[in-house]
Amino acid sequence: MVDLRADRFFSQPSRSGTVAVVTGEATDDPRLTAVGLVFEAHAGLKAQLERRLEAEAGIPIQWFEVLLRLARSPGHRLRMSDLAAQTSVTPSGLTRVVDRLCEAGLVARESCREDRRSWYATLTPEGTARLDAAAPAHLRHIDEVVGSVLDPDELDQLAGLVRKLRDATNPAATQVSGRPR
Repeated sequence: MVDLRADRFFSQPSRSGTVAVVTGEATDDPRLTAVGLVFEAHAGLKAQLERRLEAEAGIPIQWFEVLLRLARSPGHRLRMSDLAAQTSVTPSGLTRVVDRLCEAGLVARESCREDRRSWYATLTPEGTARLDAAAPAHLRHIDEVVGSVLDPDELDQLAGLVRKLRDATNPAATQVSGRPR
């Protein structure tokens, strides 16, 4: 049976005219709210931190993210496929980012001995220096944006929850050149 109460309908314009749309329990589901809040928080954080990092440290956030992943990896290198899985950059976008990082001397490409079809992105000493120079500003920005809202315990809880969600939805992000980490 359809609920015909007026508060369950709203009008939505369409190309063929206005269409009545029924809202219901599904649209009020707290799971939609929770996931929507995660997406909205991600968009807001990325926008604020990206703008600040670029302005103060002169480095795009995508570069910072790639350099940080390489710095945290064994031998300061990752296969391109693993690097793509661990960043918010698409595989084709990652190729362009790594090309630019190579042109800037911050990353080098190395062929993979085990799989001739694969390539490693490797952090250079210049890349390490650039990351080390940008990190204090980025940490300060994180403190200003996130630390003003969450206390250290809440930040730890958030990290644990987000890691759990990431591990379940993007298990490739936990790989280090083919091995789980």
